[in-house]
Amino acid sequence: AYINPTAYGDLTGINKWVWIISHILASGKFMSIFSMLFGAGVLLFTGRAEAKGLNSALLHYRRMGWLLLFGMMHGYLLWTGDILVSYSLCGMLVFLFRNKRPLTLIWIALPFFLFPVLLDLFFIGSISQWPAEAYQFTMESWKPDAASIEHHLDVYRGGWLGQMGLRVHGTIFMQTSYFMMQSFWRVMAMMLLGMALYKWQVFSSERSSLFYLKMTLTGLSLGFLLSGLGVSLNFKNQWIMEFSMFLGEQFNYVGSVATALGYTGLIMLFSKSEGCKGMKSRFSAVGRMAFTNYILMTLIGTFLFYGHGLGLYGSVERKFQVIIVLAIWIMILIISPLWLKRFRFGPLERIWRALTYWSWQ
Repeated sequence: AYINPTAYGDLTGINKWVWIISHILASGKFMSIFSMLFGAGVLLFTGRAEAKGLNSALLHYRRMGWLLLFGMMHGYLLWTGDILVSYSLCGMLVFLFRNKRPLTLIWIALPFFLFPVLLDLFFIGSISQWPAEAYQFTMESWKPDAASIEHHLDVYRGGWLGQMGLRVHGTIFMQTSYFMMQSFWRVMAMMLLGMALYKWQVFSSERSSLFYLKMTLTGLSLGFLLSGLGVSLNFKNQWIMEFSMFLGEQFNYVGSVATALGYTGLIMLFSKSEGCKGMKSRFSAVGRMAFTNYILMTLIGTFLFYGHGLGLYGSVERKFQVIIVLAIWIMILIISPLWLKRFRFGPLERIWRALTYWSWQ
C-alpha cells in the first residue's frame, strides 16, 4: 500500500487526498535528505579524525561495521524497512571518493542515480518476454489477493515471535534483491551528492540567502511538478502494474531529489534567519540524536501497530495516520532537547561512539 495505494486501504475522499499530498510532499524526499547528510557526515567525521592525527579509515570502517550490525538487528528483530544496512554498506564505498572534487562527485553520482531508471525501462520493454511465473509473481507482489493480505494482517497482529517468518523473509529481500536493484544505487548517488554539497559549503549556511532562496524555489517547483505529474498519470492508468510499477514510479524517483534539494534550501534559510531560536535548538537536538530517534520511531510504530503492542496494523485510515505521525514528531521535538540537557549524546549515539573509538565517552 506504500508503493501501490490501491493494494489495501480506503483511497477515496480525504484518505485519497492524504495519500496524494503526503506522496508529493514526503515520499522519498526525507530519505534523500538523510542520505545526503550521511554522505556529508562521512566527510565531517573523517576530517575531524584526521585533524586529531587519528586513523580515519580504521575509525570509519569500524563505525560502518557497527552500523551494519545495528541495521541487521533492526531489520530482523523489529522492522523490515531498515535503512541502516544500506547506509553502512554504501558508507563503506563512498569513503573511497572522499578526496574527489565536488563536480567530480556529481559526475560519479549520476550513473548511480540513473541505473534504477534504466533498469525499470528495461523491465517495461521486456514485459512481453517475461516467463509466466515471473509475471504472476510480480502481479501478486504489486496487488496481493485477499487471502494473502489477510494472512499478512493476521501475522503482524499476532505476537513478536510469530512475526519472525514474514519479517525475516521481508528483510532478506530488502537487504539483497531490493538493495542491489534499487536502494544501493539511490543511496550511493545521494551520499555522493551530499559530499559535493558539503564541499560547496551548502550545509553550513555559508552560501548567500539568495542562493538558498533560488535552491528552494527551483527544487520545490520542479520536485512537486514531477511528483504530482506521476500521481496524475498513475491514477489515469488505474495503477496497473505494467505502468505504475516502472515508468509511473520514475516521476517521484527524480522529483524527490529536486524536492529534497528544495527542502535543504528552505532549512538553510531557516537556519540563517534571526528568529525562532528555541525551535532551531529543538531541531538541532533531534538531529544530534538522529540514530536514537530513528530506532525510537520504529519502537513506537511497532508498538502501536504490531500484535505485541496495540495491534492496530491495517486498521488505521490514512487520515488518522497523519495525526499519529505529527504526534510522534512533536514527542521527539520535546524529548530530544530534554535528554541533551543532561547528557552529551543520545543513548545509541553514545554506544556507537564508544564502539567506534573503543572508549566510553
